[in-house]
Amino acid sequence: MRIFAAIFGIVVILLVAQDTFETIVLPRRVIRRIRITRLYFRVTWTVWRFLGRLMRSGARRESYLSYFGPLSLLALFAFWAVLFVFGFGLLLWGLALPLNAPDKAIGFLTYLYLSGTTFFTLGLGDVTPVPGVVRLLVVAEVALGFIFLALVISYVPVIYQAFSRRELRITLLDARAGSPASAAEILRRNHAGKHVEELRLILHDWELWCADILESHLSYPVLAYYRSQHDQQSWLEALTTILDTCALILAGIEGLPAEPARFTFAIARHAVVDLAQVFNTPPITTGGNRLPPAEFARLRDVLAASGILLNEELATEQKLAELRETYEPFVSSLAQFLLVSLPPWITPESNLDDWQTSAWDDLLPSTRRTLREVIHHV
Repeated sequence: MRIFAAIFGIVVILLVAQDTFETIVLPRRVIRRIRITRLYFRVTWTVWRFLGRLMRSGARRESYLSYFGPLSLLALFAFWAVLFVFGFGLLLWGLALPLNAPDKAIGFLTYLYLSGTTFFTLGLGDVTPVPGVVRLLVVAEVALGFIFLALVISYVPVIYQAFSRRELRITLLDARAGSPASAAEILRRNHAGKHVEELRLILHDWELWCADILESHLSYPVLAYYRSQHDQQSWLEALTTILDTCALILAGIEGLPAEPARFTFAIARHAVVDLAQVFNTPPITTGGNRLPPAEFARLRDVLAASGILLNEELATEQKLAELRETYEPFVSSLAQFLLVSLPPWITPESNLDDWQTSAWDDLLPSTRRTLREVIHHV
């Protein structure tokens, strides 16, 4: 029995050490059927999402879901530490190594207590190892505890730096694409029919952002659970908006070059496909149509009113549908998994941008009216 316990303890220690290394030190996607961190997030998010579905959609549910990312990260560190302590406790107990514990009956809990005080370097001294193999194992556990602490301390700033880079671009999208963001608003507000070079620069910036999303969220998948800081915003919504915009340009808009949109579309689709694989969310092919024919006609009219004309209406609609089929099934599955909304193709005219609102709008109705008039005039 003790021999099996010692072997099992070694297996637990090695598995957790490998999982910690692959998650923190090795910043790339690791494909294995069994991975502790992936199983941990799958189980905890399933439970958290189930409870979230019981709430009515709105600010309260969004606030509840926003806690999962930071809390799950802290709980993951605690989970790893508990497994390390448990593994060393099993190993020491399984080897039946002698201890100095005059006031305690030496059993499994004593070895587990020694493992805990050793891993967290408490050094209480009420239970100590005798000279021999047990001291070597205790020193090894102390070294592992220091390494684990150093990795955790270095890991958290990296996560929040990547989160800040992501949110910076999403925040900038608010004024350029509306709230919620949409492809029609990006083209209208950035004067796609008049300032082609400006749109080219914007697409290039978003190409870099999509590449950053691909790299950071593959290396640190926990970032996908971090919600954005403002209402009607999310990284998946922004990514889908960019895909919609590029698909619309590639389908055919008079006077707009296709090359910048093609490059941005490629990296954005690469990101959503790879992330769908990481989270094991197969593409959804039976979902609703985000752009039915009537909505496409309205989109064409909205763009035409801003001087943005589509080429050969029927062919453009068909080509756009073909492009949408290459990414919409993946973003739909990710949206369903993460409980986020996908952006519309046209932002409702009654919507104000986030920067145009405040918590005191009811007290200052004239401010809202002035903003509407100024923005409409501009």
